[in-house]
Amino acid sequence: MTVATRRAVLALGLAAPLVARTQRVARAQGPWPTKTVRFIVPFPPGQAADIFARLMAEKLTEKWKQQVVVDNKGGGGGIPGVEAGKAAAPDGYTFLIATSGTFGVNPSLYPDLPYKPLVDFKPVTNIIKGPLVITAHPSFPANTIAELIELARQSPGTHSYASAGPGTAQHLSMELFKLMTRIDIVHVPYKGSGPAMADLLGGHVKLMMDSTASALSAINDGRIKALGVTTARRAPGLEKVPPIGDTVPGYDSAGWSGLVAPLKTPDEIVNKVNADLVALMRDPAILKQFEDRATLADPLTPAEFAAFMAKDMATWAEVVKATSTKPGT
Repeated sequence: MTVATRRAVLALGLAAPLVARTQRVARAQGPWPTKTVRFIVPFPPGQAADIFARLMAEKLTEKWKQQVVVDNKGGGGGIPGVEAGKAAAPDGYTFLIATSGTFGVNPSLYPDLPYKPLVDFKPVTNIIKGPLVITAHPSFPANTIAELIELARQSPGTHSYASAGPGTAQHLSMELFKLMTRIDIVHVPYKGSGPAMADLLGGHVKLMMDSTASALSAINDGRIKALGVTTARRAPGLEKVPPIGDTVPGYDSAGWSGLVAPLKTPDEIVNKVNADLVALMRDPAILKQFEDRATLADPLTPAEFAAFMAKDMATWAEVVKATSTKPGT
């Protein structure tokens, strides 16, 4: 036996126990997940982000044979909940629901935001796009987006619209519409969608930007009318209402929520979660549950989701700057 051969045999002999130990550890750990997985939702229960997080958690629990729980950490514009997600161990057992508010708007709304969406987290996939809709009281003279634009140009500053509050998707989506059409409609902020809708139904305010899910029943029974939806695709349940983008080319806006992971979460876990969520969002039975809530499923790859979030942040940064929007103003 040559010297080289003896060295090779010795190396194999030393490597074999190491390989065996590695294989035993892998078998002992088992395939991910081996324990409860947590989805942090930075809002109270009942909001769209929470509803769809719970739907996905329920289906993933069935698929993974491990409990997937939703942990609501509301308050503070969603910032404390996002911070909890950032601080979580990157072991694949904690994920965060990211939204158009916490990841799209907050970076430009709060100058000292304690997190950076595309620096502190790994994108997994978007889950929903929640179309918004410009609605009007039946007495309002405009019935289409084109008529609204013409009316506003004829009498700038004399019409007003309600929103769920400053800095919300409803507010900023309407401001984007105003910027793109160069019209002047006065913003009347409310403390939530409910009070704003009550005043719209009562005729105290004539226009409102709201989520399709919230406005759907009032539109369908004729108490208010829908002029246009904010997404490029028509909204489920409101198929006869055209997109605003048909009249204002390039306009496309929505509330959204998706899943991200702490930065150092292993890529193989991120990719598995992505694949499993995307498969769920292509299941006809689950899609029906999205449609029943006038919401669009929006499965993306991690890279696509990162690009989507970067574009969303850039859009809202321009709107926030142009309108001088501040938290609570």
